Amino acid sequence: MNDFITPLAAWCAAIIEAIGIGLITLIALYSLFDALIRLAQKDDKNVIFQELRQSLGRGILLGLEFLIAADIIYTVAVDLTFESIGVLAVVVLIRTFLSFTLEVELTGRWPWRGEK
Repeated sequence: MNDFITPLAAWCAAIIEAIGIGLITLIALYSLFDALIRLAQKDDKNVIFQELRQSLGRGILLGLEFLIAADIIYTVAVDLTFESIGVLAVVVLIRTFLSFTLEVELTGRWPWRGEK
């Protein structure tokens, strides 16, 4: 049974990781393309800049969630050692910190504070 689960989990983790990378890339390219079009239309530069940052931040947050999921699947199902769990813990802590700081940057408040 393990001979079936391990390769399947590795493939699933790789697919989810590719989705995360693809999302970050596609949203970044879309955001940049949209900002360039709006600059060419002579929209307000400050508004364009703020919306570009918001869009990029949301794309990074979404991509990070997929990357964390892929790391968890790979570590638990494929490479379950104390060392890999320690590395996973550090990676999840760093990505969680990035997620929190991006959330504060995007909304101006901590995620647990609720709506203003």
